[in-house]
Amino acid sequence: MKNGFLVLLGSCLLLFFLSSCDKARIIDENKDMPAYGWYYKNKLAIDFEIKDTNRVYNVMVNLRVGNEYPFSNLFVMLNQTSPTQKIVSERKEISIINERGIWQGKGLGNLYDFQATVMERARFKEIGLYHFEIEQNMRLDTLPHIMAAGLRVEDYALSKE
Repeated sequence: MKNGFLVLLGSCLLLFFLSSCDKARIIDENKDMPAYGWYYKNKLAIDFEIKDTNRVYNVMVNLRVGNEYPFSNLFVMLNQTSPTQKIVSERKEISIINERGIWQGKGLGNLYDFQATVMERARFKEIGLYHFEIEQNMRLDTLPHIMAAGLRVEDYALSKE
């Protein structure tokens, strides 16, 4: 009985410390791709709340890519809707493999994880709920070997601590 309590207490403390380590994170959400391919009509929708318009933020696209991905880059459309329904769309290029043929992400086996900054030191002008949609913007209808994609928004100042 005493060992069970200690395991439970240790687990709770570990969860507490792991969840409090990333103070900069506003949101960090990923979505798995069906059949490990990103279909162009599969837009990833992610919402988050901005509470302070005086803060500066970084916005990053998260990717998990298989090592058989056939391109050295990936273009995405980043569609942002503000709390007052103002829509801004931008096409962003994410470098997957550099000019020397080296994968840019962190690899484990045949998978690579990326966090590509698509908005650096951005200011959001309105308090409230922002809606982001990320869509692949390549020439193929379905991009093979894309396992997951998502969005991370972090407080710029806290990310530097």
